[in-house]
Amino acid sequence: MGIQASGKTSFYKEYFFNSHVRISLDLLNTRNKQSRFLQTCFDTHSRFVIDNTNPRTDVRAEFIEKANQYKYEVIGYYFKSSLMESLQRNSKRKGKEQIPEAGIRKCYASLELPSFNEGFHSLYYVELTDSGFMVKDWESEI
Repeated sequence: MGIQASGKTSFYKEYFFNSHVRISLDLLNTRNKQSRFLQTCFDTHSRFVIDNTNPRTDVRAEFIEKANQYKYEVIGYYFKSSLMESLQRNSKRKGKEQIPEAGIRKCYASLELPSFNEGFHSLYYVELTDSGFMVKDWESEI
């Protein structure tokens, strides 16, 4: 969970590339394809990562409810979402990878902190630093 250019995909590549299927609207382009890929993971008991912004509770709910229904352990990673840092990283992207600034600002404005009440089994706070990712256990004071 986090705005665009906060490190979500890079984190996936570093921590989950060799063990989890990546489900991303950036790759699949439509919610229908995303749902079909997700269902395939459930049907085959495959481990997966939802690599989307997932800024709001209602957006996350569909994934969490279904994963819990299929008896998955639901682990959430919330990425520190500094608007200025994300805009700066985004400006270095090329072509279709670059997100319009208005889109990042809109996502930032709708961002809701996650909570265990949503159905997560574990939650982590991730910060992208000069030396890499710093992952901390979730604390409600964040």
